Amino acid sequence: MKKKIEFSFVIPVYNRPKEVNELLKSMKNQTDANFEVIIIEDGSVDKSEAEINKFTADLNIRYFYKQNSGPGLSRNYGCNQASGNYYIVLDSDCILPENYFSVVKAELKNNYVDVFGGPDRAHASFTYFQRAINYSMTSFLTTGGIRGGGEGLDKFYPRSFNMGFSKEVFQKTQGFSNMRFGEDIDMSIRILQNNFNTRLFKEAFVYHKRRSNIRQFFKQIFNSGIARIQLYLKYPFSLKFVHLLPIIFLIGLIFMIVFSYLISIYFLFPILFHISLLFIDSSVKNRNLMIGFLSLVTSYTQLISYALGFVVAFWKNIILRRGSFSAFERNFYK
Repeated sequence: MKKKIEFSFVIPVYNRPKEVNELLKSMKNQTDANFEVIIIEDGSVDKSEAEINKFTADLNIRYFYKQNSGPGLSRNYGCNQASGNYYIVLDSDCILPENYFSVVKAELKNNYVDVFGGPDRAHASFTYFQRAINYSMTSFLTTGGIRGGGEGLDKFYPRSFNMGFSKEVFQKTQGFSNMRFGEDIDMSIRILQNNFNTRLFKEAFVYHKRRSNIRQFFKQIFNSGIARIQLYLKYPFSLKFVHLLPIIFLIGLIFMIVFSYLISIYFLFPILFHISLLFIDSSVKNRNLMIGFLSLVTSYTQLISYALGFVVAFWKNIILRRGSFSAFERNFYK
């Protein structure tokens, strides 16, 4: 007889007490609350303990404070402290719909899987800019569908903002690595190498706030470009054509702008067509023209910053062989 599944949510946090409050409030409102919550304060100055204490009467919460090491190793720390045998890891800037946990339990009961991942959506309470960021991070027109509600590639690689795995998976893979960026994809690769099954739970979505301003968003995606090269160096097979599309986009963008100046203004037409397509798609999906306009800013920021991070990392890591680096990050969360 299969062992009963006992769930532990594992959530690293760094200087985000307000967001922890919103997440725990959504966990308190779950239609099924038969789970444990592990909060790992990863060296924060602005601690969340006071906010967490507000929910101890309603949720089975355990709180740990540790020296800053980044979200990956903090998730490992939380899994080692958890009493459950199936871990659900979330980012602290997520909000759960009321039926999230019920959906996860039902999916695992009906068709058990070693590892699952869920998509993200924008909550109605999010700012227009946050909803524009959500669009650019999940749209087929910007990511090729590999970060939204579709599985996109030949195999499904769960992301750590909304991911679950068994204790057996954690013990076999030893959890997240100490990579500075891309640690969730690194773990997903090792999960598949160890012959565990992964599956997308399309209805187990979270509302993900992501970054709140353009500078932070640029830095986050720039570092994603760096991470893709670092993953390539570790797992050459992991680099797919879809990961090169932002670089192709940036090269094409530069050439079209230059040719429009030197040869003909008509070279700008493909850019205008792409802008129009993004604007219409986002405006229709979000039912808001302002979000459609902001999505142009966030989408082009995403495509360009990823391409720049990829190119800079390729030059320094592969051409100059200087090893891994980050141009921006001083900690693991900003």
